[in-house]
Amino acid sequence: MTTTQTQIADAPPDEAGLTVYDRDHLKLYMRLLDAESAGATLEEVSSVLLGIDATAEPERARRVRDSHLSRARWMTEQGYREILKHGLP
Repeated sequence: MTTTQTQIADAPPDEAGLTVYDRDHLKLYMRLLDAESAGATLEEVSSVLLGIDATAEPERARRVRDSHLSRARWMTEQGYREILKHGLP
C-alpha cells in the first residue's frame, strides 16, 4: 500500500479546478515536491510514494511520477487559490 493509503491513478485529473482526487492526494503532492527538492531518484519516489517497482515498470513509474508532480506544481501555482477561497471539494 502506498503512503497515501488511497489508490493512485496512472495520471491525476487534468481539470482547471480542484477535484476530489486532488483533495485525497494533497499529502502525496507535497511529498513529491519535497522528494524532487531533495533530489530523490525515480526508484525511490516510485517505491516509497507511488508503490511502483521502477525496475519492473520504468516507463509507467516515470509517467505516474511526472504527471502527479506536474499536478503538484499546479496546486502550488493555481489550486491553492481555490482552497483559500472555497475550501477543499
